[in-house]
Amino acid sequence: MRIAFDIRRLGDYGIGTYIRNLVLQFSLLDHQNFFYLIAHSGQPQGFNSLPPNFSFILDPTAGNCFWNDLILPRLLQKHGVELLHTPHYRCPRFLRCCSVITMHDCVHILFPNIAGSKAESRRSRKRTQRSVNSCSQIIAVSEATRRDVERLFHVPRKKITVIHNAIDERLIVKNKKVEEKQILERYQVDGPFLLYAGNIRPHKNIVRVIEAFAVLKSEVQTDQTWHRLKLFIIGDELSKYQLLRRTVIRGGIQNDVRFLGFVPYETLRVFYRSAQIFVFPSLYEGFGLPPLEAMANGTPVLTSNVSSLPEVLGEAALLVNPENVFEISKGLKHLLFDLSLRNDLREKGFQQVKKYSWRKSAKLSLKTYERVLGRK
Repeated sequence: MRIAFDIRRLGDYGIGTYIRNLVLQFSLLDHQNFFYLIAHSGQPQGFNSLPPNFSFILDPTAGNCFWNDLILPRLLQKHGVELLHTPHYRCPRFLRCCSVITMHDCVHILFPNIAGSKAESRRSRKRTQRSVNSCSQIIAVSEATRRDVERLFHVPRKKITVIHNAIDERLIVKNKKVEEKQILERYQVDGPFLLYAGNIRPHKNIVRVIEAFAVLKSEVQTDQTWHRLKLFIIGDELSKYQLLRRTVIRGGIQNDVRFLGFVPYETLRVFYRSAQIFVFPSLYEGFGLPPLEAMANGTPVLTSNVSSLPEVLGEAALLVNPENVFEISKGLKHLLFDLSLRNDLREKGFQQVKKYSWRKSAKLSLKTYERVLGRK
């Protein structure tokens, strides 16, 4: 097979994790088929030692639609590419080969305010509909995402293959205790904390996380162990989200909530391991990597009982109604004061993580390519 794989969003957090790990597994598993990686200039250094059956097609533009829709299809034809895998829903138009797209979620449809305007939301839905109609096969990262795609875009079930994600090995703790201590000291961490990590879009439900933490703080302020408890939020810069700042002030917890922005992988995994609880009551997830990353680092997880999260996390997390602040707070308090429950979730978390692997995902993706080209 001659397969093209679009890696131009390698720098993104979620999609970038997907791209990096699939390509690395392809390079280990498959030395027979030819892979053409579509990259921006300068991106190839992200893959330093690929086998000789891998090469690059460089995009000299910054995501120019003309190049993507008109020039790229001709380049793929020139290289004899039989199938293009686009790891998101914006597949190039006018392709002359088979195509596979990956749908990570339908958040841009279910939460249209994320797009920024009604016009952009309509354009985004139109692009997605065009891609799901024109592609040969859709990979959904969970059964929940598969159901969303099927319902929202009227796609037949046989056109969707479910292939789960897995965690990035860079987020499994490798640090020695001394190194962990140095990182925590650098961030002036001197007491117990709850952790949220991920982007800070509205559907992530961070406002309710802060409100639930404010309720929790009022209930543990006299407790000898937990009165110094903090909430750390890792993700986008706070300056972009003034509502969060106002929520912190309204709850009177300015000294107990810290926004750390983005942090390197080696720092993030230390925070995962050091947190008392990872709190992730998202309103919607296509898969939900951060809770699995926390589990891989031995941290008990409180998360939502909606969308893909019960499917992906199973019985290894405490599930709550994400729209009920007091249920979130009650769940956090339960976990804090029930050591046996925390230990139980920790052990179940380690087992849950083992169910997912990028090697398995890559094998299933290759089988999907073969099935699509077999149909051709």
